[in-house]
Amino acid sequence: MQRSGPRDRILRNWRGIDVKELEKTHGNKSISAAAVVNNILGALQLDRRQAESEVVKVWNQTVDPTVTAHAQPVNLRRGTLFVSVDSSVWLDEIVRYRRHEILQRLQHAMGREMVKKISYRIG
Repeated sequence: MQRSGPRDRILRNWRGIDVKELEKTHGNKSISAAAVVNNILGALQLDRRQAESEVVKVWNQTVDPTVTAHAQPVNLRRGTLFVSVDSSVWLDEIVRYRRHEILQRLQHAMGREMVKKISYRIG
């Protein structure tokens, strides 16, 4: 049995139809604030951005300062760290002689899953 208060009677008369049953079928579509915040944080990809900023910090702390003066991490995507090197001379130096050492240091500091490989590019 449907309860009909004065508000419901007035709305039914004003609309010309009773929408109480339609409102019931649509149910409660409200979303909790926690769910909204989680969706926003997921869309902003703060975990990825935090990892990227952490990589720059770890890079500057663990890699030789002469290398960091000429090469800086730009992006971290799917375990690949992209590093921008300022000249072909330094690119050659890093790739030939320091690539494995740098990778090992970063993996030791951040974990093997975070940094699987490094891609160096001039730019």
